[in-house]
Amino acid sequence: MTIAEMRTQIRAVVDIDSSDISDTVLDNMLGQGFDTMVYSEKRWPFYEGYTTFTTTSGTNDYSLTTIAASPDAISQGIREIISLKTDDHIIEYVGRDYADGNWPINVSNSGQPWQWSYWQDAVRLYPTPDSNSLIVYVRAIRNPTSFGVGTSDGTAPDLPDAFHPVLATYGIFKAYLQQEDPVMAQQYFMQFRSELDNVARRFADTPSPQPMIANSRTSTRNLAGTGALRYASTGGVIW
Repeated sequence: MTIAEMRTQIRAVVDIDSSDISDTVLDNMLGQGFDTMVYSEKRWPFYEGYTTFTTTSGTNDYSLTTIAASPDAISQGIREIISLKTDDHIIEYVGRDYADGNWPINVSNSGQPWQWSYWQDAVRLYPTPDSNSLIVYVRAIRNPTSFGVGTSDGTAPDLPDAFHPVLATYGIFKAYLQQEDPVMAQQYFMQFRSELDNVARRFADTPSPQPMIANSRTSTRNLAGTGALRYASTGGVIW
């Protein structure tokens, strides 16, 4: 659904026209609903993306803006970093406290990075890269394309089609609230929450190939004896 189609549906359900609620006000309501939906889950799979960046010798901090830039630009910007790797190894994520202890500031370390931490929207590599040509491959969650006020009539929200009617339901809830009908507003708000929960479960659930825990046995992320990851950390792993 485009934003214009959502406005039409909202006005038809609430039985109002543009003299009751202007396009700008409706677009603002839809923008609020869009933000509510996209930020209700940290790692929506439809915002997953890949990019790369090249290290600079002597520099260990790389902002999300820098990482999202060329050569493989993520134009919307990066919201979360999922993993980093080079051509020959995975760069391990560690907490900043752990990294501060293992890589003290008063000790000079340089070479190929083997660990990274995240703080203030920036990635820090350990040890400090000593190359101007090391390519780091990034899996990330991008920002959604903004939606609401300023969106052209023929534009649909940056969400899978299944979410579009849910967003329209949010707009109906807000329109009833603006028309001072709290009873109907509450009904549509409850419907919005139910619809969002139902659709979200289909997109944020465990991947189909992922083994699931079927009993009370202890689960582990690591293959016994090697310490290597056998399956993704999402969902249940049974041994």
